[in-house]
Amino acid sequence: MSIRFALLGAGRIGRVHAKAIAANPDATLVAVADPFKEAADAIISRFGGEARTVEEIETAGDIDAVVICTPTDTHADLIEKFARAGKSIFCEKPVDLTIERVRQCLQTVEETDATLMIGFNRRFDPHFRAVRRAIDDGRIGNVEMIQIVSRDPGPPPANYITSSGGIFRDMTIHDFDMARFLLGEEPDTVFATASVLVDPQIGELGDFDSASVTLATASGKHCTISNSRRAAYGYDQRVEVHGSLGSVAAENQRPVSIEVATSAGYERPPLHDFFMTRYTEAYAAEIASFIASVKAGKKPSPSGADGLAALLLAEAALKSVNEGRAVRLEEIGG
Repeated sequence: MSIRFALLGAGRIGRVHAKAIAANPDATLVAVADPFKEAADAIISRFGGEARTVEEIETAGDIDAVVICTPTDTHADLIEKFARAGKSIFCEKPVDLTIERVRQCLQTVEETDATLMIGFNRRFDPHFRAVRRAIDDGRIGNVEMIQIVSRDPGPPPANYITSSGGIFRDMTIHDFDMARFLLGEEPDTVFATASVLVDPQIGELGDFDSASVTLATASGKHCTISNSRRAAYGYDQRVEVHGSLGSVAAENQRPVSIEVATSAGYERPPLHDFFMTRYTEAYAAEIASFIASVKAGKKPSPSGADGLAALLLAEAALKSVNEGRAVRLEEIGG
């Protein structure tokens, strides 16, 4: 059975998911909805389907699942709409920027028994999954400490900053999910510092471009996260997990993994330039996992609850920065 998809939102991330759907033998792209006709047509010409409105997709009998890649402030409403319509739902993070609205939305998902998966694509990166596999296989013993480095090549435009919800809800939220994925325990305390070191306009808009976060669990495990909106050397994505018997690390990836040695020294190619090339395999595996869950009638992972958990950590991090202290999750309803 081929899962028949509708894509909501034909922007940059929509194109990535359209490519993954078209490449999967168990999926078909049937429809694309976007208020900008040129964007929708560009995807349709490459990956198939036809242009439809959201309302047409909602009532369509030839659509099994939707992929939501629209602006963040539309996510919760669309999830609820398609949950009630009986469609399976894949939604880019976050569900919403407010905890209360996320909980309302997830209540609707529960009441309708809808299938919902949240787009934390890094869980599906083959390198990070190999780290998790080494942990699960007991090769490094009990997890004790984690270091996550996540730095973008450059800052996003100002209009993105104003709608993103800030660095913790937009950027660090991926690292919060990765920390939960690898720790094996839920963090209960967050301490964060943040500043503006890259672009003064980001600060003028009320956000930060450089952040460090420490997460701690009740048993004493902890994870440190380093974020920057500027890495002059490329897209910096690294993970290291230290355990009682050893450690396991996922290094930065390059489009070409070679090393040239001459009398002048050692030389390696540059890193990937951004997430669309670095995480190509992860996006494909993510959609494949969603398709497999829909076909098997199983609830997918990451779930809506995972999306909420990451947002709670983001809220705690922002509160920590604003108040200059460690914040317990229970203070914000965690």
